[in-house]
Amino acid sequence: MAFVALLRGINVGGKAPVDMKKLKTTFERLGLSNVRTYINSGNVVFTGGGKDRARLRRRIARAINDDFGLDVAVLLRDTDELRAVVDTLPTRWANDGVHKCDVFFSDDFTSPKSVDLLPLTPGIEETRFTPGAIVCRVPRTKQAKSKLTRMVGTDLYKRMTARNCNTARKLYELARQADDG
Repeated sequence: MAFVALLRGINVGGKAPVDMKKLKTTFERLGLSNVRTYINSGNVVFTGGGKDRARLRRRIARAINDDFGLDVAVLLRDTDELRAVVDTLPTRWANDGVHKCDVFFSDDFTSPKSVDLLPLTPGIEETRFTPGAIVCRVPRTKQAKSKLTRMVGTDLYKRMTARNCNTARKLYELARQADDG
């Protein structure tokens, strides 16, 4: 089964720069197969790595630290987990000029009550839960009223990573291709 490594905080705002070709080499050096990066924000699709996900996550984090000198959080999602995210996303939800639509990934999101961990503003955000992820859509005209920016710097924020919903859909597609190939 394919995995996607979601690396937190690399190539964001000029901080923690990582070259994607070198990152691909790092994953291949770990013996992982079918390695492919997607856009410049720390998404790596691959196969292999064994069944011990915690060990795999530690190996990846250590290799990134060794090769780039960065201590980054690594979240892993397999094809089935990404399919659950995509299935949770209403087809009409998109990250576009009308709405900002993000998927927040965290191992802390274990039940539908996990949505309560987010600082939501009643009547502003729409959310959907799936284990390991919360999808959140905000009208761009109401973004300034959303309290989601209050998450920055919190302990939860440090343990999660976000991708826009368009990227999440593409990562699922790439994981499916890796499974097939």
